[in-house]
Amino acid sequence: MEDEVDRFFEVLADPTRRQVVRLLGEGPRRAGELAVAAGASAPAMSRHLRILLAARVIDDERVPDDARLRVFRLRQEPMVAVQAWLDQVQAHWQEQLGAFKKHIEESS
Repeated sequence: MEDEVDRFFEVLADPTRRQVVRLLGEGPRRAGELAVAAGASAPAMSRHLRILLAARVIDDERVPDDARLRVFRLRQEPMVAVQAWLDQVQAHWQEQLGAFKKHIEESS
């Protein structure tokens, strides 16, 4: 899980890729639609999509009538892994804050 979370954050360090993830969070889109919405050139969007695909953050699907067209969508698994990691971090801090509160109350 740690590798998947690390890869997710590394890939999303780029603002254009974060925007692509936000856009795909609204629903599947084609590369051209993503490029226009993100204000990126087609070659730049192609590079970003290749990176997101390699990191397994997104999937693509060929359009049956035109094999040149692909529709991109978010994969659920990386989001679940990141949420699980965030839950662990939150649980740790809740525990630490609870112990600190107990210590303050006992020393008052």
